[in-house]
Amino acid sequence: MTQVFGEDGRVYPATVLVAAPNTVTQVKTADCDGYAAVQVACGTRKEKNVNKAQRSKGFFGHFREYRMGNGETTSLDIGAQIRVGEAFMPGDVVAVSSISKAKGFQGVVKRHGFSGGPRTHGQKHNERAPGSIGGGLRRRVPKGMRMAGRTGGTLTTVKNLTVVRVDTEKDLLYVRGAVPGRRGTLVEVRGTA
Repeated sequence: MTQVFGEDGRVYPATVLVAAPNTVTQVKTADCDGYAAVQVACGTRKEKNVNKAQRSKGFFGHFREYRMGNGETTSLDIGAQIRVGEAFMPGDVVAVSSISKAKGFQGVVKRHGFSGGPRTHGQKHNERAPGSIGGGLRRRVPKGMRMAGRTGGTLTTVKNLTVVRVDTEKDLLYVRGAVPGRRGTLVEVRGTA
């Protein structure tokens, strides 16, 4: 993350995303495939790590397919490059999806924000315990009960982030606020319009 000075003189927190050019590898139409979509790819892989079915498309590391609405068509051709300067402008509102940081097995205080028990009134080892799970009239633990368990490592989407700067020379995208994931995580940036 970094900070960016706006035109109004205020400082905004921003996340710098490396937006490598995406290459169109396949255009699907409703006539041939039953639905309309565009498949794009980015990154590189060694030839020995790419299976034979994908070698005709190139040695890309990541593929994504984006469906179009009913009756929509695209003017993109196979092999066309989509660069960050063409797709986004400062002021655009976007949604960013990525795999969040994995934190392993965590307790209820870190995982769900429980406050824990008091330290006083004769309690000794209850500061980070979950407390009662509401036995009541039932003789089982209800589904969805918030307990300790594995945290993070799931697909997370943050919506309504604003693009504050686009660097077309270095293919960088500056998004206001934080995005999920660690450094080096593959992120997907979509316009919300």
